[in-house]
Amino acid sequence: MGPLGSIVAKQNSRRLRVGYAPGVYDLFHVGHLNILRHARSQCDRLIAGVVSDEMAELAKGRPPVVPLVERLEIVRSVRFVDEAVAETVPSKLDTWRQTPFDILFKGDDWRGTEKGDRLERDFATVGVEIVYFPYTVHTSSTLLRRALDSLAS
Repeated sequence: MGPLGSIVAKQNSRRLRVGYAPGVYDLFHVGHLNILRHARSQCDRLIAGVVSDEMAELAKGRPPVVPLVERLEIVRSVRFVDEAVAETVPSKLDTWRQTPFDILFKGDDWRGTEKGDRLERDFATVGVEIVYFPYTVHTSSTLLRRALDSLAS
């Protein structure tokens, strides 16, 4: 095998790092885009977990504005995303069992919280790295929802 062949063989033998970026992705905005862009830059393949309507309501106390099927289509269409899947179970470890990944991406609003600490402990047991990205403070689906509600009043 020549030098080029050994380079190709090494590249082919390297295991791809799969990243997972969960979110509701309701009222898709630049903060969502930023997380997906940054996540994709740190892995070879990016899976976006789009939280189901039921799981979002359990977590946030209200259903998303945009239905799951449409949120999946939007996220699937973002060029940084290799695959978008519906996240239908409350445990991220159960999600990992269904769709294995090496890195879990979260907003840094989770860092140092009870939920974030539990996430780090749980995933340390299976060798998954948690990477936090800066939360986009100036925009969020909650702020957009409030603005829309005030326009409707």
